[in-house]
Amino acid sequence: MLQIQDVIVSFDILTKEFCCDLSKCRGACCVEGDAGAPLTSVEVELIEELLPIIRADLSTAALRVIAEQGVAYTDPEGESVTSIVDGKECVLSYRDSDGCCRCAIEKAYREGRIDFIKPISCHLYPIRVSKFGDLWALNYHRWNVCHTAVVRGQREQTAVYRYLKEPLIRRFGQEWYDELEIAARELKEKEII
Repeated sequence: MLQIQDVIVSFDILTKEFCCDLSKCRGACCVEGDAGAPLTSVEVELIEELLPIIRADLSTAALRVIAEQGVAYTDPEGESVTSIVDGKECVLSYRDSDGCCRCAIEKAYREGRIDFIKPISCHLYPIRVSKFGDLWALNYHRWNVCHTAVVRGQREQTAVYRYLKEPLIRRFGQEWYDELEIAARELKEKEII
């Protein structure tokens, strides 16, 4: 592990390879699992404000869940997470014309209807962020539904931190990311990683 400012970074983020392959996984990360994606309290409020804009892209079942419990609920660990439909898919997801599960928030963003791309936990995946006292910890989350992303990442030789450059800068800033790149390069040159 290494520390960049107030963030502890697992070496796996520097050494493991990953690059989403939606044509293969079909957006399984928005469907599989036993809980929704982690949300900050600010994100919950923002998503509630964005609902009228993305509502038309959501399924009837998702709208029913949102009406009953809102866009988020508190999971057993006490964390706010996106609500899910039938214990599976995120209420903020939709199926595109090819049947691939995608984020309705990101769709609205790409279409220029909103200026929020998606929850940061989704944008950063497969990195998971945890708070430990005054420090943040970044760890690589391995999940079998992302096997094709690992295969593609290996084929394209794309490290997790490089694949997630945009969301890492969004969350921690350009200066932080630049320091991470320098540290990664130095660790490789010294054959530490």
